Amino acid sequence: MPYRVTKTIDFSYGHRLLNYNGPCRHLHGHNGRLEIILGSTKLDPRGMVVDFADIKMKIKRWVDDHWDHRMILNKKDPWLPELKKLDSTIVTVDDNPTAEHLSRLLFEVVRKLGFPVVEVRLWETPASWASYRLTST
Repeated sequence: MPYRVTKTIDFSYGHRLLNYNGPCRHLHGHNGRLEIILGSTKLDPRGMVVDFADIKMKIKRWVDDHWDHRMILNKKDPWLPELKKLDSTIVTVDDNPTAEHLSRLLFEVVRKLGFPVVEVRLWETPASWASYRLTST
Protein backbone atom coordinates (compact mmCIF):
# COMPACT_ATOMS: atom_id res chain seq x y z
CA MET A 1 0.00 0.00 0.00
CA PRO A 2 1.70 3.20 -1.12
CA TYR A 3 -0.09 5.53 1.30
CA ARG A 4 0.28 5.12 5.04
CA VAL A 5 -0.46 7.19 8.10
CA THR A 6 0.56 6.49 11.67
CA LYS A 7 -1.04 7.74 14.87
CA THR A 8 0.59 7.25 18.26
CA ILE A 9 -1.49 6.82 21.38
CA ASP A 10 0.06 6.81 24.84
CA PHE A 11 -1.61 4.95 27.67
CA SER A 12 -0.81 3.35 31.02
CA TYR A 13 -1.66 -0.20 31.93
CA GLY A 14 -0.74 -3.02 34.25
CA HIS A 15 -0.48 -6.76 33.72
CA ARG A 16 1.27 -9.91 34.75
CA LEU A 17 2.24 -12.99 32.76
CA LEU A 18 1.30 -16.57 33.53
CA ASN A 19 3.74 -19.45 32.92
CA TYR A 20 6.64 -17.03 33.01
CA ASN A 21 9.60 -17.26 35.37
CA GLY A 22 10.92 -13.71 34.97
CA PRO A 23 9.91 -10.57 36.87
CA CYS A 24 6.85 -10.08 34.63
CA ARG A 25 5.11 -12.85 36.56
CA HIS A 26 4.42 -10.17 39.19
CA LEU A 27 1.82 -7.44 38.88
CA HIS A 28 3.50 -4.44 37.27
CA GLY A 29 2.74 -1.51 35.02
CA HIS A 30 3.88 0.16 31.82
CA ASN A 31 3.55 3.50 30.13
CA GLY A 32 2.82 2.04 26.72
CA ARG A 33 2.83 3.69 23.34
CA LEU A 34 0.70 2.39 20.51
CA GLU A 35 1.48 3.06 16.87
CA ILE A 36 -1.56 2.55 14.69
CA ILE A 37 -0.50 2.27 11.04
CA LEU A 38 -3.24 2.61 8.43
CA GLY A 39 -2.80 2.19 4.70
CA SER A 40 -4.53 2.59 1.39
CA THR A 41 -3.84 2.27 -2.31
CA LYS A 42 -5.60 5.59 -2.93
CA LEU A 43 -6.53 8.76 -1.10
CA ASP A 44 -10.03 9.94 -0.25
CA PRO A 45 -11.48 13.12 -1.82
CA ARG A 46 -9.75 15.17 0.92
CA GLY A 47 -6.35 13.73 -0.07
CA MET A 48 -6.09 11.56 3.06
CA VAL A 49 -5.84 7.89 3.96
CA VAL A 50 -7.83 8.68 7.11
CA ASP A 51 -8.29 11.97 8.95
CA PHE A 52 -6.08 11.94 12.07
CA ALA A 53 -8.99 13.48 13.95
CA ASP A 54 -11.12 10.41 13.16
CA ILE A 55 -8.36 8.12 14.46
CA LYS A 56 -8.14 10.12 17.67
CA MET A 57 -11.89 10.29 18.13
CA LYS A 58 -12.55 6.56 17.62
CA ILE A 59 -9.39 4.55 18.33
CA LYS A 60 -7.96 6.69 21.13
CA ARG A 61 -11.39 6.79 22.72
CA TRP A 62 -11.54 2.96 22.64
CA VAL A 63 -8.08 2.70 24.24
CA ASP A 64 -8.99 5.30 26.88
CA ASP A 65 -12.28 3.54 27.66
CA HIS A 66 -10.94 -0.05 27.72
CA TRP A 67 -7.23 -0.17 28.52
CA ASP A 68 -5.92 3.13 29.90
CA HIS A 69 -5.08 2.93 33.61
CA ARG A 70 -6.45 -0.61 33.77
CA MET A 71 -5.01 -3.91 34.90
CA ILE A 72 -5.14 -6.35 31.95
CA LEU A 73 -5.02 -10.01 32.98
CA ASN A 74 -5.37 -13.44 31.43
CA LYS A 75 -8.86 -14.71 32.20
CA LYS A 76 -7.21 -17.90 33.51
CA ASP A 77 -5.16 -15.97 36.08
CA PRO A 78 -5.69 -17.72 39.43
CA TRP A 79 -5.46 -14.37 41.25
CA LEU A 80 -8.33 -12.90 39.20
CA PRO A 81 -11.21 -13.60 41.65
CA GLU A 82 -9.39 -11.92 44.53
CA LEU A 83 -8.13 -9.01 42.43
CA LYS A 84 -11.62 -8.36 41.05
CA LYS A 85 -12.83 -7.94 44.63
CA LEU A 86 -10.35 -5.08 44.95
CA ASP A 87 -10.86 -3.56 41.50
CA SER A 88 -13.90 -4.35 39.41
CA THR A 89 -12.44 -2.52 36.37
CA ILE A 90 -9.85 -5.22 35.67
CA VAL A 91 -9.84 -6.19 32.00
CA THR A 92 -9.51 -9.86 31.06
CA VAL A 93 -8.19 -11.32 27.82
CA ASP A 94 -8.07 -14.88 26.49
CA ASP A 95 -4.25 -15.11 26.41
CA ASN A 96 -1.29 -13.82 28.37
CA PRO A 97 -1.47 -10.02 28.06
CA THR A 98 1.88 -9.74 26.30
CA ALA A 99 2.68 -6.86 23.99
CA GLU A 100 2.26 -9.29 21.09
CA HIS A 101 -1.25 -10.35 22.11
CA LEU A 102 -2.34 -6.82 22.97
CA SER A 103 -1.11 -5.67 19.55
CA ARG A 104 -3.23 -8.36 17.87
CA LEU A 105 -6.26 -7.53 19.99
CA LEU A 106 -6.05 -3.84 19.15
CA PHE A 107 -5.47 -4.66 15.45
CA GLU A 108 -8.80 -6.55 15.50
CA VAL A 109 -10.55 -3.67 17.30
CA VAL A 110 -9.23 -1.12 14.81
CA ARG A 111 -10.41 -3.27 11.91
CA LYS A 112 -13.87 -3.65 13.49
CA LEU A 113 -14.04 0.13 13.89
CA GLY A 114 -13.73 0.31 10.09
CA PHE A 115 -10.17 1.58 9.67
CA PRO A 116 -7.79 0.21 6.98
CA VAL A 117 -5.29 -1.06 9.55
CA VAL A 118 -1.96 -2.39 8.34
CA GLU A 119 -0.09 -2.79 11.61
CA VAL A 120 -0.35 -2.11 15.31
CA ARG A 121 2.81 -1.71 17.38
CA LEU A 122 2.87 -1.64 21.14
CA TRP A 123 5.93 -0.12 22.76
CA GLU A 124 6.06 -1.72 26.19
CA THR A 125 9.17 0.27 27.09
CA PRO A 126 11.10 2.96 25.17
CA ALA A 127 13.39 0.19 23.87
CA SER A 128 11.01 -2.76 23.30
CA TRP A 129 8.01 -3.16 21.04
CA ALA A 130 5.91 -5.92 19.53
CA SER A 131 3.57 -5.72 16.59
CA TYR A 132 0.82 -7.44 14.70
CA ARG A 133 0.28 -6.72 11.00
CA LEU A 134 -1.17 -8.00 7.81
CA THR A 135 1.30 -10.41 6.27
CA SER A 136 0.68 -9.26 2.69
CA THR A 137 1.94 -5.68 3.20
